[in-house]
Amino acid sequence: MKKEFKSKAFWRAVLAELVGMTLFIFLSIGAAIGNPNNSNPDQEVKVSLAFGLSIATLAQCLGHISGAHLNPAVTLGMLASCQISVFKAVMYILAQMLGATVASGIVYGVRPAAIQALGVNSLNGITPSQGIGVELLATFQLVLCVIGTTDKRRRDVTGSAPLAIGLSVALGHLTAISFTGCGINPARSFGPAVIMGAFEDHWVYWVGPMCGGVAAALIYDFLLYPKFDDFPERMKVLVSGPDGDYDVNGPEDTPAVEMSSK
Repeated sequence: MKKEFKSKAFWRAVLAELVGMTLFIFLSIGAAIGNPNNSNPDQEVKVSLAFGLSIATLAQCLGHISGAHLNPAVTLGMLASCQISVFKAVMYILAQMLGATVASGIVYGVRPAAIQALGVNSLNGITPSQGIGVELLATFQLVLCVIGTTDKRRRDVTGSAPLAIGLSVALGHLTAISFTGCGINPARSFGPAVIMGAFEDHWVYWVGPMCGGVAAALIYDFLLYPKFDDFPERMKVLVSGPDGDYDVNGPEDTPAVEMSSK
């Protein structure tokens, strides 16, 4: 923790998460509320593509700085996979929540007068337990895509990892948006809820995605494609981050490794 706290690269990574989340929420929420015809299927496709393409673009832009998590569920999945420290996970999630709130406030201030919505997620005729199941499975496939696509042990991935992750985000929205509005990103649900003061069933959009992210990381690491790291080494990463991630006395532009397995 001390090494990370003193590192300029660490704080640049936190800033990248803040900036990235601000842009992501502005672009995606703006697309979601820009058309009052929200009930038609074409709007669902538009919103899904906006979320997916914005994530793909920002992951390409910021991945080398912070790993471009841009989602507390992804960050928690990386923590469960022992790829980042607890301190980094906490700071990333705080930056993501702040960015989502700032962006939601901006959208609220510039939205047309005829539009009263701000993209607050809500359950559509289903119970909270059903909502948790939908969010858990939709997030599971996203985090599984992130961890599997960026696994450094693989030699068969020749395409674009950011594009694959963006398509996974779009797929999650196409599947879940009719049930829950799709809250696979808890910070995305948090920002509009804060601005509008609308927290009904809000806990669903944290419990489902966070459980889905952890489940994806653990199943991938221990069942689907096991890693054989020693337990002490994993604990060391949780406390101080991966070896060589930040060198206080050396270069401050080392490549980010948050979204890849060792």
